[in-house]
Amino acid sequence: MSKIDHIDRRILQELRSDGRIANVELADRVGLSPSACLRRVQELERSGVINGYRAVIDPAKVGLTFIAYVAVGLSSHTKKSQSDFEAAVADAPEVRECHNITGTIEYLLRVETADLAAYKHFHTEVLGVLPQVHSITTYVLMDSPKDERG
Repeated sequence: MSKIDHIDRRILQELRSDGRIANVELADRVGLSPSACLRRVQELERSGVINGYRAVIDPAKVGLTFIAYVAVGLSSHTKKSQSDFEAAVADAPEVRECHNITGTIEYLLRVETADLAAYKHFHTEVLGVLPQVHSITTYVLMDSPKDERG
């Protein structure tokens, strides 16, 4: 897609807040005909600007009441160390997000578990046994006054 204009941005904003909105209603909200709106959405999908739709699930309602962000420092800064670590956390269902970041640590994880005991098990038996891991710092989530993850 060569350029995103203000109408495309409005379409994206509406889809961010309701990915299941009917095309007719979306078209009405952004001021397009339904066929023009559908063409724009399809182009946004085709070009990879929109790369999927998903359900946003409330972790607490499915029994995941302990949420933490975990800063992980690696003992080695090689590509192999990074790829081995990424493969290990990709297999861990507790890890909902994994971000490679800059600074004094290499990764920031969003971890969701049922409770503190389940997190302790993850911390000790999953992260703690990985040979690439040098440091683990846990930040327990207390509240999310703004959360626009989709």
